[in-house]
Amino acid sequence: MHHDVIVIGGSYAGMAAALQLVRARRSVLVIDAGERRNRFARHSHGFLGQDGVPPGEIAASARRQLGAYSTLNWLEGRVEAVTGQVDEFTVKTSDGGAYRGRRILLATGVADQLPAVEGLAERWGTAIFHCPYCHGYELGQGCIGIVGTGPMSIHQAELLTDWGSVTLLVNGAVELSQEVRSTLERRGVMIEETAIDRIEGHADVMLADGRLLRFAGLFTATRTSPSGSLVEAMGCVLEETPMGMQILTDAESRTSVSGVFACGDVARAPHSVSLAVGNGAMAGAQVHRSLLWPETIVPVQAEGRVR
Repeated sequence: MHHDVIVIGGSYAGMAAALQLVRARRSVLVIDAGERRNRFARHSHGFLGQDGVPPGEIAASARRQLGAYSTLNWLEGRVEAVTGQVDEFTVKTSDGGAYRGRRILLATGVADQLPAVEGLAERWGTAIFHCPYCHGYELGQGCIGIVGTGPMSIHQAELLTDWGSVTLLVNGAVELSQEVRSTLERRGVMIEETAIDRIEGHADVMLADGRLLRFAGLFTATRTSPSGSLVEAMGCVLEETPMGMQILTDAESRTSVSGVFACGDVARAPHSVSLAVGNGAMAGAQVHRSLLWPETIVPVQAEGRVR
């Protein structure tokens, strides 16, 4: 079967895009590896109409709704390669399958590079977070720790003062000028210079000098990059953002590869479920427009960009 669109990645952005396309009665194949970025979180917050709902339930409900459309096909699998060109792409999966499509929409999501702190990875998404709008309110204005990773940690520290009493745990990863120190102090941020030994309990930080700091929750600014190696293998140009690398796209969600579009966390920052859904819906509409008016398929120009 030759699909109008193959969506690679069936999380929130991918499903939002697919919904626009199947409602335009286009044939859509979604290929999903089942690795939602927020799969470790117990609840999703800040998404209108779904506030406090477990993220798995949101995803499952969305998939059921998509399944009501006869032009939707869903494949659980992992994409290994994409070859071809506009109107004649071939997507190959790890189980040896090959699928043809006129357009490709990348909604693969991103991978988080977590700080190398003992005990942090085990608490990611349950007691340690990256987005204050998603998880700050539930901390009840308690003590909040920022595990330093770089310049974005300073921004996090200032921002999170609206959600509780903030301590910036520098941990040798953040350079603080006197001006920055003064700004943080004016915002009421406490600065802890001692290195972190480990994280234990719920969100308790054991420092290298033996002191134990207890927090209602911790935040850290991870570095992100497109999940897997597919994006770069396809030749999509990447760009650097304060949060990490993402696919270079334009306002119409077009990438540097003709006929290939991208949406969600892999193409837009900042990241949240609601922002991914909105961006996915817009991307789906733009892909549909490209099917109606092929002359609009103009790759993003990447002069001066990072690849």
